[in-house]
Amino acid sequence: MSLAALQHHLPVLVVLMPLLGGLLVAIIRHPAASWPIAMAATAASLACALALSREVAANGVISYALGGFPPELGIEYRVDAVNVLILVVVTFMALATIAFARLSVASEIDEGRQPWFYTMMLVATSGLLGMAVTGDAFNAFVFLEISSLATYTLIALGRDRRALVAAYQYLIVGTIGATFYVIGVGLLYLATGTLNLALIAERLPDVASPRALLAAEAFILVGIALKLALFPLHAWLPNAYGYAPSAATVLLASTATKVAVYLLARYIFGIFGLHREFGDISGASLLVLLSLAAMFLASAAAIFQNDVKRLLAFSSIGQIGYITLGIAIANSDALTGAFLHIANHAVMKGAAFMAIGAILYRCGSERLEDLAGIGRSMPVTGAVLTIAGLALIGVPGTSGFVSKWYLVAGAFEAGKGWLGLMIVASSFLAVLYVGRIMEVVWFRPPGRVAAAATEASPALLVPLVTLAVLTVLLGIAASWPAEMASSAARALLGARP
Repeated sequence: MSLAALQHHLPVLVVLMPLLGGLLVAIIRHPAASWPIAMAATAASLACALALSREVAANGVISYALGGFPPELGIEYRVDAVNVLILVVVTFMALATIAFARLSVASEIDEGRQPWFYTMMLVATSGLLGMAVTGDAFNAFVFLEISSLATYTLIALGRDRRALVAAYQYLIVGTIGATFYVIGVGLLYLATGTLNLALIAERLPDVASPRALLAAEAFILVGIALKLALFPLHAWLPNAYGYAPSAATVLLASTATKVAVYLLARYIFGIFGLHREFGDISGASLLVLLSLAAMFLASAAAIFQNDVKRLLAFSSIGQIGYITLGIAIANSDALTGAFLHIANHAVMKGAAFMAIGAILYRCGSERLEDLAGIGRSMPVTGAVLTIAGLALIGVPGTSGFVSKWYLVAGAFEAGKGWLGLMIVASSFLAVLYVGRIMEVVWFRPPGRVAAAATEASPALLVPLVTLAVLTVLLGIAASWPAEMASSAARALLGARP
């Protein structure tokens, strides 16, 4: 196949590469072969995503019709300035996660299950990429289920028996969310006669029954909100992150909720609109309230956690609140901040969970009290955890500061300076829960666990140090991701009904 033909098929290749890699791992089923196959598949997918980003920057929207059928009859893959950023984030973080996973998986997963773990990681990645790239509402549901089923398995494969309960809880909530979503898609199809998102947007003004449209919107948005853990539909997330194997937690925290946020933004700005009235409250006002609740209540809950993974899980719920707040403010700066925070949070939280995974690999514990003085025994890992924590707070010089700056600027631009002050105020809660970790890691005398620990091996350190360096670089020289996020914001605002 020629280079030009490969370039034409990039929208489908970015999804197929991890899927084919997962199939190959499942067929071979040899622990030694699983990791290099997974690395090669995700590296190929990242190369496709980067090529797509260059193509979109040069030529605009890419439309790929599966089977050559027109969008009215078939499935369209559509890559634009909005979802190409998501493709790059997901593929990059999947590659970083699998690079980290070799030793982590070997220590946390029984040898006979390791090939299945890598298979599920690749299938989950493929499902998430499919959700991002598809322009078909029902096809998004199919990929949503593919990624969800693989995710449930990833969580359950851990040796901790609590992981089985967490996976079951996630399965129940995920099934409810998927059911809500597909009911809403069915109502949209009945109203418009198509499943193509672009065609749905074109035909909505001619819908005869606004009640059917309102019902479809409610079902779809609630279903997606369950998937992205929007407060108060977040109850599944702390246990899922807390008890899953370390590599699974990194992948979930870095990618899964980010793709769901993208899908939410795509429906809000491309189809339904943000200012629809629900009784006496608008959709934008409701999203602001839920975002603020996540930013303050979930961050407050993080302060009182004694398990570091659960602490970071509650932090993720709060950070999702920043992203959805940017969507609710809905101007150029705020949306730029929201999409920038999708990328920045993926990197910083991936670094944090990798650091905890490296500590678990060396110490066998992730309880906060067991990590006393661990920074002296594992200084590089402790430094990575510190950098990630500073980014979660939004300290200048880190990526978290840049995205929060855009969010604050967007709030003041919208004439809602009090929301900008709320962003700053909620960051002080991050100071408290990050401060708890830093106090234990650096300022307490080494306990029994820390005294026996040594620094993680290079195979673990390379990916987590890479993410930590990237966290700083994205805070100092953020022009490329900021421009991608700004392009995504402009595209969404241009699509707003």
